[in-house]
Amino acid sequence: MIEKYKKENANDVVYHLEYNSERKHLIIPEYGRHLQKLIEQATIIENDEERNKAARYIIQVMGSLNPHLRDVPDFQHKLWDQLFIMSDFRLAVDSPYPIPSREVLQLKPEVLQYPQNYPKYRYYGNNIKYMIDVANKWEEGEMKSALVKVIANHMKKSYLSWNKDTVKDDVIFEHLYELSGGKLNLLQSKEELLGTTDLLRTNKRMSNKITPSNQQKNQNNKNKSGKTPMHKNQNRKPQ
Repeated sequence: MIEKYKKENANDVVYHLEYNSERKHLIIPEYGRHLQKLIEQATIIENDEERNKAARYIIQVMGSLNPHLRDVPDFQHKLWDQLFIMSDFRLAVDSPYPIPSREVLQLKPEVLQYPQNYPKYRYYGNNIKYMIDVANKWEEGEMKSALVKVIANHMKKSYLSWNKDTVKDDVIFEHLYELSGGKLNLLQSKEELLGTTDLLRTNKRMSNKITPSNQQKNQNNKNKSGKTPMHKNQNRKPQ
């Protein structure tokens, strides 16, 4: 008589538990451990036809796990690449796409070169320097004079937005002369820039646009009462 059921010892079941810390590292955790085991089983199949058949079956399973990517271009190419990566490049099957290599996968991207600018007057910003360089290339005339005046007014507004204080036009003209390499000279000019009050009002208007309306409203209520607004049921006694 064949024994259909063999009773297991409770101690053996406890001592033979498999913990994740003892298992192999998951190369792509998104697919789970069952798919990882399927790929490991496919790599040890000796018959080429059966191994290719198992690989195509695994590709179908991988595609069913990500149905939202079926319409993405080169989706199948991505699945085949992931199949070889999860097999640790040990799976020898016929792929419809070029088989990736470990060296290509481990290549590091080139270091991106960021522009490093360290201007003397950082509160003016880099855009002011670009505008000054453009003005230096223009021919003398009304257009260049108007551009230089616009640049000077913008420099004054930037100066006030950071320093929060009055500034004389002579200081702006000196900075403009220095940043332009002596080509834009308004030191002896009688030009008058916009008033400090108007520029400060403009800066305040721009800062209010950035602040959310609800946050500004709560801040105004707090400033009026001197206390944070309270909910009408906040002082209600518990029943």
